[in-house]
Amino acid sequence: MSDLTVIDVNRCYKEAEQKASQYFSLLQHQIQHQSYIQSLTEDIRIWKKYHVHTSVLSIFSSKNQNKPNSTDYQQYLKWLDYKGKLKSYLERSVSYIFLRDLGKTLDNLQSQKRIHHIVEDLIEQIKNPEKKQNGLTDLFNLSGMFRKAQKEKIETTIIWLFEKLHEVEKNLPEKMDGLNAKRKLVKIIAGVLMHVNEETYESLSEGERVKRLEDAIRLGYSYGLTYPFIDDLLDSNVLNSDEKKRYSKLIERTLTTGEVPDFGVWEGTNQRLMQYIHSELKEAFMCIKQYQKEPSKFFEQAYVFFKSQEIDREKSLSNPSYTNEELFIPIILKSSSSRLIARTIVNVEEDEGFDQRTFLYGIYNQLADDFSDLFQDQKDGAVTPYTYYLKYYKTRNDLFNPFELYWVVIENLIQNVYHSDSKTREVILDRAINGLKRFKEKVGNETYHHVMDTFKLRNRPLYQLIDKMVKKADDVDFYDKLLRDRMLEVFRKDKEEQQQFINTIENVRALINENLTIDYNNPLDSEPVIEAANYSLKVGGKRLRPIMTWFMGVNVYNLNEAAILPLLKSLEYMHTASLIFDDLPTQDNASTRRGNPTVHEIYNTSIAELSGLFLTQKAFEEQASMNHFDAKSVLRLIQYAARMTAEMCQGQAMDLQSKGKSLSLEELNTISFYKTGLGFEACLVMPAILANASEEEKDSIKKFARHAGIAFQIKDDLLDVIGDTKLLGKKIGKDVENNNSTFVSILGMDGAKKEMWNHYCIAMESLENIPRNTAFLKHFLNYIVNREK
Repeated sequence: MSDLTVIDVNRCYKEAEQKASQYFSLLQHQIQHQSYIQSLTEDIRIWKKYHVHTSVLSIFSSKNQNKPNSTDYQQYLKWLDYKGKLKSYLERSVSYIFLRDLGKTLDNLQSQKRIHHIVEDLIEQIKNPEKKQNGLTDLFNLSGMFRKAQKEKIETTIIWLFEKLHEVEKNLPEKMDGLNAKRKLVKIIAGVLMHVNEETYESLSEGERVKRLEDAIRLGYSYGLTYPFIDDLLDSNVLNSDEKKRYSKLIERTLTTGEVPDFGVWEGTNQRLMQYIHSELKEAFMCIKQYQKEPSKFFEQAYVFFKSQEIDREKSLSNPSYTNEELFIPIILKSSSSRLIARTIVNVEEDEGFDQRTFLYGIYNQLADDFSDLFQDQKDGAVTPYTYYLKYYKTRNDLFNPFELYWVVIENLIQNVYHSDSKTREVILDRAINGLKRFKEKVGNETYHHVMDTFKLRNRPLYQLIDKMVKKADDVDFYDKLLRDRMLEVFRKDKEEQQQFINTIENVRALINENLTIDYNNPLDSEPVIEAANYSLKVGGKRLRPIMTWFMGVNVYNLNEAAILPLLKSLEYMHTASLIFDDLPTQDNASTRRGNPTVHEIYNTSIAELSGLFLTQKAFEEQASMNHFDAKSVLRLIQYAARMTAEMCQGQAMDLQSKGKSLSLEELNTISFYKTGLGFEACLVMPAILANASEEEKDSIKKFARHAGIAFQIKDDLLDVIGDTKLLGKKIGKDVENNNSTFVSILGMDGAKKEMWNHYCIAMESLENIPRNTAFLKHFLNYIVNREK
């Protein structure tokens, strides 16, 4: 352990605390003497000229008529463009990000050039939504992110990130706010990428740029992981008080020594969770540590952040005696150090004054966020300056009104930190008024005025001026807030759809399982053949194919569930028959299937062959029994099914002939399509045939099925290398043992993953041409690439 990684915790926190105390004393002096009033009032009046229109004509203007709600993302941007407001909207948004996240000054010529360039690029993306790989909101979905990664040549790293995010989502306890945790994690990764991009966008070669972007993604994830797995976890009720103390000590020791202590034994129901978190955070910590040029700087900022969070976390609303210093100094420290950490992580050069600006700026955002979260914090019993003031302001005349302190901070930033720069004044006041407008919209007019009566400023004219701005000011909204709302909306919708996907699978699987068993209705029925068929049907299976058909038939084409039940059964009969044939000694020679002995192992090869043939014929019998549909449609369906069965046989023959041979990628894609893609196609196209869907729609469905099937087969090849035998129900490593060409053997592990995600994207993009609700198919694709068996 290097001496550089050991920090003097008392010294670094004391120095930061003294700096925060000096800052707070300055703010305190301005509150006590009301010395901020005149200059802030003048700043607001200057700002007002551009945001409140008082002419007679403006009263009758239809300028804001038919203004769409900002939750309607596309329509809102179109409206801004139509009204000629889009450029100014984006300029203040990007300027604010440069100010807040990058710590830049807006009077800097280089910053102005970059802001202009970014705004022009955003306008191009917004006005040309057909350029899917460039759209910002497409970065909220996996296909959009992967297409962007392909463009930047960082596919391997983005796949690593996909796998990491999936694991975090899977392991995050239900008691925690998973949507916001995911949002914060994605936001932090984007923030670190932005830091790197703004410092290196012109100066690096392609190879160097790729390396920097890949490092930024890993660093962003590593730093962002601390929010759900440290801050949010310690703020939640997942851990008991003893567990929180132990966990906090472990984190503190890591930050003060530069080494992650052994996990040891963790008793209780949280053992598996804490083992995962410890392992993941250890990997993240080592990733950050190895990139540090000045490790002590990172550790010191991280310790100040953690310590100030701990001090705040230990406060209780039931304690009536906290001083103003105890309430405000920790939030000055945590709000500034969180941004300074991000900068130390990426190792980019800082301009003169960056540290000081960032230190003084943090509390501006923190007080705005705490005001917005007032009622949630109050519900959670969290101590913030606002919740504490709300509880004790009637009995504690000495308490500073945090809302007044917020405006003192604004005045200090405009006047003393950014030296009355007009653009900075514009952006800071835009953000302040916009925050109040959003809060008012969220809680309603009556609640808003009740809150404001509690937090109103002592200087009545200034308070009335601010209130007037909230009522009348226009053009103060921000793109990052729109993106935030859009991101949460997308994540929320995805979560709801995913749950519907899971519920549908469980319900339809139960329906299919209840109806699959074949009865002995004919005295001539061969008992061993039907026994073998029923055995193969009962040993499990995901029933994905008939589930897909149910979805397309019932949810997409509104076909009657009972009417298509024979079709569902037929598909599982066909699929099970294909597995029986696959497992035969003359083909794959498999001894187990779905964790159970194969049919020919339980019976014999002849019975297995006959049961497979029996199931195939039984499938056609079921299809022919669908008398609720037009006879011509049923006939077309049977003809199509027969053709697909024949082609899948050809695919199996190709697969058998390829054993032990070296195949090209094109040959492997073709075999995968015939083996799996055709089966998926049949499941989706058959309901479309019954519903008389157009040929164009069926072509899009076929394209989806083709690439989903290939992606499925690639995942199978990957699982044969890295899968879990217990989960898979079969041995792994069979492809290597049999010297079979696979996507992994041809492309390598990383190459196979890239190929899988490319097919995922093509399949996902094909859904855009199906004019129906295809949410199930989207989540089916997500299941394919994330499945463990």
